[in-house]
Amino acid sequence: MFDRLRTALRAALDAATPPANVRDLVREMREAVIEMKVAVVELRDTVARSVEELEAERRRLADAERRGRLAGEIQDHETVDVAVRFAAKHRERVAVLERKVAAGREELALAERDLGEMRADLMRAQAERPATEAERTAERAWREVERRGGLRPDLDAELDRAAREAAADQQLRDLKKRMKKE
Repeated sequence: MFDRLRTALRAALDAATPPANVRDLVREMREAVIEMKVAVVELRDTVARSVEELEAERRRLADAERRGRLAGEIQDHETVDVAVRFAAKHRERVAVLERKVAAGREELALAERDLGEMRADLMRAQAERPATEAERTAERAWREVERRGGLRPDLDAELDRAAREAAADQQLRDLKKRMKKE
């Protein structure tokens, strides 16, 4: 999933293009960072859902084992057999979910590291590209705002806002698809 984004970012950085195209490359890099932020948020949500599923499965396993013990205490062999079978199934499911959570956490760590690298590359590319007259004017204006005590929005805040908007747009598209199916 992240290979396409990483490839686009690397291509943008490695491209030896004339200054006129640098702005386009920086814009593409910025879009790739935003997409990656959305992907990281979705991956976090997926891991969180997997953890919840694992916890629920562990509770079901504990219930099955408890029922088996209780049935054993009253010597209900049929119920003990059923509880043993269910406990075995729940134990298997717990093992699978534990591996799923571990893999999800590893993937999330990789994605977060990639996002950090992409952000650093974007910051470097933005710093290296030549500024337009409009950007120079805007920079002077921001310095004046800051001199008077105002705050300038930082890149992370802008990227977070763009990522939230992209995620909301995706959720809206998903909701519309579901509503059409029903």
